[in-house]
Amino acid sequence: MYTPNLFDSFFLGGFECSNHRRSDGRRLDLLAATGHDRWVAHDYAALKRHGVTTVRDGLRWHLIERAPGQYDWSSFLPMLQAAEQQGIQVIWDLCHYGWPDDIDIWRPQFVERFARYAAAAAQVIRDNTGRVPFFAPLNEISFWSWAGGDEAYFNPMARGRGFELKHQLIRATIAAIDAIRAVEPRARFVQVEPAIHVIASNDRPGPRKAAEDFRLSQFQVWDMLKGDLWPGLGGAPEYLDIIGINYYSDNQWYLNGGVIELGHADYRPFKGILSEIQHRYERPMLIAETGAEGDQRGEWLRYVSEQVGLAMQRGVPVEGICLYPIVDYPGWADERHCPVGLLGFADDNGHRPVHSGLAEELHLQRVRFDRSAFEPESVDLAQ
Repeated sequence: MYTPNLFDSFFLGGFECSNHRRSDGRRLDLLAATGHDRWVAHDYAALKRHGVTTVRDGLRWHLIERAPGQYDWSSFLPMLQAAEQQGIQVIWDLCHYGWPDDIDIWRPQFVERFARYAAAAAQVIRDNTGRVPFFAPLNEISFWSWAGGDEAYFNPMARGRGFELKHQLIRATIAAIDAIRAVEPRARFVQVEPAIHVIASNDRPGPRKAAEDFRLSQFQVWDMLKGDLWPGLGGAPEYLDIIGINYYSDNQWYLNGGVIELGHADYRPFKGILSEIQHRYERPMLIAETGAEGDQRGEWLRYVSEQVGLAMQRGVPVEGICLYPIVDYPGWADERHCPVGLLGFADDNGHRPVHSGLAEELHLQRVRFDRSAFEPESVDLAQ
């Protein structure tokens, strides 16, 4: 069985830190909306009580660089200091879909400014901690390119420019990695992308090649960073470090059709997806996001954990599972209460209610993995 060694805890907590502009022009700030920016020390302490000592958290570039080359770290330093005081290891998202308003994302300026900002952030972290830093430079380039470059769902609100946007974000990622390594050669990087499975519907078997082409598109970003696809962008093996995999219950669907539900004959076991990614890249992997809403939270964690355990028994190098988001949040589009977290919304004193079902399942899975003798229960859904 593969033994993880990168992170302080195998189960991680991820704080929703999106700060993009919606199609109506409103900028979101989920760190503020969830109260995490205010209650960061409380939140870290709460996670420690559940055995979670490694997290994904984020910087808000639009607050830090309000004028070109002028950095205000007041929104970030309290978070960094709280992590140090609580002994929390952090994977820092440098850009979670949002950037300063004065930058045109389509121009070379975006790449240059992002690299300088990334280097400055690395310097601040180096000056305030002695830890090996972990970064997720640009979150979910594939989804961002589709949502912002093809569907005008959020910034930059374009249509038909998804592949162009993907290239630009790849360039920015490579430039940022170079800039950070010049400051902190020990830095590690998690390249976070969604893992999907797409097939043709049984009642419409014709477009099987189209479905497979769509499925294979999930590898484009990692292939570009590695230099196997569009090498003119500057990719090389050293830019692909840790594979970050985002996986939810709706990540499998029929081409031009509905979601393939867990337990259906067409549903591909997650362990097979992990094995394919490992065979393709031979890199350490992190389940960078996974979770479910409502009472499905514990059941979904059980399924993912069982599948990860089976993959690790085959030698697949999974370094951890990140529950994301770890706190409830208001929905992007309608601000509805999204009940997804281990922790709920904070009260006036920073205390958050705990979802007992998820807490119990998390404890059970922690015990199983900590004993290094993970034996999944016989559950039909895991087959």
